[in-house]
Amino acid sequence: MRLLIVLSGPVAVGKTSFGSALLKIAGATRVSTRTFIQQRLGTSDDRGALQAAGDQLDAQTNGRWVTDAVAAAGTGAPADQILLLDSARIPEQVEALRSRWPGQVFHIHLHAEDATLERRYLGRPAHLKEFPTYDEVKRNKTEASVGALQALADLVLDTDFVAPDTLAITAMEWFEGDGPRSREALVDVIVGGQYGSEGKGNVCAHLAKHYGVLMRIGGPNAGHLVKEPEYKYVQLPSGTGSNKHAKILIGAGSTLWLPQLLREIMDQGLTPERLSIDPQAMVIDDEDRRLESSALQSISSTKQGVGAASARKIANRGDTPMFGPAVQLARDVGQLQDFIRDVRAELDRHFASRTRVLLEGTQGTLLSLHHGFWPSVTSRETSAAGCLSDAGISPRRVRKIIMVVRTYPIRVGGTSGWMGRNISMAELAERSGISVGEFRKVEKGTISGVERRIAEFDWAQIRRSAELNGATDIAITFADYLGIENREATSFETLNPSAQDFIRRLERVAGTPVTLISKAFALDGVIERGF
Repeated sequence: MRLLIVLSGPVAVGKTSFGSALLKIAGATRVSTRTFIQQRLGTSDDRGALQAAGDQLDAQTNGRWVTDAVAAAGTGAPADQILLLDSARIPEQVEALRSRWPGQVFHIHLHAEDATLERRYLGRPAHLKEFPTYDEVKRNKTEASVGALQALADLVLDTDFVAPDTLAITAMEWFEGDGPRSREALVDVIVGGQYGSEGKGNVCAHLAKHYGVLMRIGGPNAGHLVKEPEYKYVQLPSGTGSNKHAKILIGAGSTLWLPQLLREIMDQGLTPERLSIDPQAMVIDDEDRRLESSALQSISSTKQGVGAASARKIANRGDTPMFGPAVQLARDVGQLQDFIRDVRAELDRHFASRTRVLLEGTQGTLLSLHHGFWPSVTSRETSAAGCLSDAGISPRRVRKIIMVVRTYPIRVGGTSGWMGRNISMAELAERSGISVGEFRKVEKGTISGVERRIAEFDWAQIRRSAELNGATDIAITFADYLGIENREATSFETLNPSAQDFIRRLERVAGTPVTLISKAFALDGVIERGF
């Protein structure tokens, strides 16, 4: 045995969940005191009877019986094995273990506030409760002495608000970490470089096969249409259907319209094993949508309630709501309970296993609340930095920032704000060889359904977006708008001269390579160019 990890802590503190996480992360083998007691005394599986039998053995051996339980579990084990003792209940047990295996015992004590412990205990099924009330648990002689173990512990961890996986990683790094370490860059971020609707969804669906985790932030005011297979994603990552093995994450900074989210979960056949939703994601209320329908007409908002819901999350932190209804988070929704997990803890687990993550932003950089042309902006920070913040991912984890850019930027029709030199669909049809009828069919808002405005490419704004996002790659979309013949291209060299020249100039101005070229909305519509 290389190491014996000993857990202690009060009832309902989370020892079982924490121990299970340690088993996965540290590759440990559990030593069950329950099994040992049953074998030694023939005790039933009743929790009260097991508690009494443990008290009896403690009195008879002054706690030394736990060393026999560990020794029995470690018989014949390899020298590098880690054993996990699921629970020490009195100080004498820990002292006996340290006396038997000096220098090999790592004692972790778990702590939580009484209110947290009572809530967790009362939420247990009846057969897992030793006593009917938590007050009776606290009055139990053995339970009352558990606090003394905290003073003996090598490490004390608070479990009130931290997920078991994160606690387990923390414990092992505390014990055997080697000081400052680099964090492997495993995250690629996709953001729009213009006013949204750059074609991010189809690029994400194409790239999804390269990743073990697909993550989405933002809200239902942005829809991503994909071809692989054809679907309109509003709440889920756009690669959900094209990579059915990837884990799906929705970050804490997201806003959720429940009817849409539940429909997508059902359509994609997502199970709790595959999908995780952060408990602090904000839920949109009907009143949010009603408010935006009446108040944001002047900026051609999609009126999905995202901004109003985000405002409530900020304003209504006190006991009395300042604005609109009280806040409801994902953790408060019964229909989502099976999917609710601390997404930062899920990311910790995936990073520990070196799994690559694709983080999908929504809307476009020039719609940024802070850096766009206010007031014709959205309700969040849409740059790569904002996406990382909403997701809960450190910039040090970023490998690539892929900025998606249209050959002709668009904005939703109406009074949606400045967009440079607007051109007509007829003029674009003449330049590209694509019919006006096709443009009228395609260039409609994925969410609003309103015909879009189209503009000339703005070189200065693209340079600004590339700088703001720290783009490492550019994905150019709608290459066929530079000539319908580009739909038949299979490489950069087979694009028409106009498209090749456009891409070269874009690389010079943005200072960033164009590594992805979307030539058409099709299964083979993306050309990879050194990605």
